[in-house]
Amino acid sequence: MQNASKVQQAAALLGERLGGVAADAVGVVLGTGLGDWSKRLTAARIPYADLPGFPASTVPGHEGALLTGSVGGRQVLALSGRFHLYEGYAPDAVCHGVRTLAAAGVRTVVLTNAAGALNPQFETGSLMCITDHINWTGRSPLCGPNHDAWGPRFPDMSCPWSPRLAGLAVAASLELGIRLERGTYLQVSGPQMETPAETRVYRMLGADAVGMSTVQEAIALRHMGVELLGISCLTNKNLPDCMEEASLEMVLAQAGRSAGLLAALLDAVIPRL
Repeated sequence: MQNASKVQQAAALLGERLGGVAADAVGVVLGTGLGDWSKRLTAARIPYADLPGFPASTVPGHEGALLTGSVGGRQVLALSGRFHLYEGYAPDAVCHGVRTLAAAGVRTVVLTNAAGALNPQFETGSLMCITDHINWTGRSPLCGPNHDAWGPRFPDMSCPWSPRLAGLAVAASLELGIRLERGTYLQVSGPQMETPAETRVYRMLGADAVGMSTVQEAIALRHMGVELLGISCLTNKNLPDCMEEASLEMVLAQAGRSAGLLAALLDAVIPRL
């Protein structure tokens, strides 16, 4: 669904609280365990409970607030905490935050997440720039009547992730000496982790990483004409012939260790977007 009225109410309140949104503002969505970077955004903190229509963020590692500040002279609006299908939310609720950013005037968004590596050449703890995605959830935020003011009934998805923004991220990573993989991200509904057989199937489909977020948001944002950059923190490695147990605690711990790399990359790339 596309709850335009609730999104517009939240966007209007956001604009009032911030005194307007800059034309070149950058939106950032911080994934599981990656919220520490947002501490440098000190201009304003708006709890989700204060924004119309925002669901509650119930997962550990998700603060549940919209934070604003400046990075390299660019206004940044960061969603510290997101919403997931596995929490019982419908796709429209999952995408309410990012749609609010777009309705408020943000035209460039960086989506980050914690993900499991499927490509055997990728290492735990490294970062991956999302170059394509697979929606394995069976759900779409575009179902139901289309809100034509946002975008067309059948939006094109031939290039959902901006090659221009990916190129800027790669250039920044090379300057920083950070290894930045590139690959396809597959979203599942969760909350259960993947079985060995599922891991084999996802790899056969061409996925390099798997997670439980991001793709629904990407579909909604591309429908609204927003340019996207995606960065995954690879918190574990799924090798179907020698699978190791994966827990939320382990994912949070590894995300915390990788957060420094992500922070350095965000600091370097956001002023260039």
